[in-house]
Amino acid sequence: MKASDLFVKCLEAEGVERIFGVPGEENADLMISLLDSKIEFVLCRHEQAATFMADTCCLYGGYLWSADG
Repeated sequence: MKASDLFVKCLEAEGVERIFGVPGEENADLMISLLDSKIEFVLCRHEQAATFMADTCCLYGGYLWSADG
């Protein structure tokens, strides 16, 4: 088991439903681990936009979501 697999399992256990972010070389393992997960990855064009979207969804939706960037 890779560290990214364990990280995704922890996020699932905490109830994270979506991750907003920008895929890239730095988080490739995380992206691969998300393929087998129920967590939805929301593609963003910029890290700041991902953070803003995750914050807004958490604030107004009451959901625990995460931003990767």
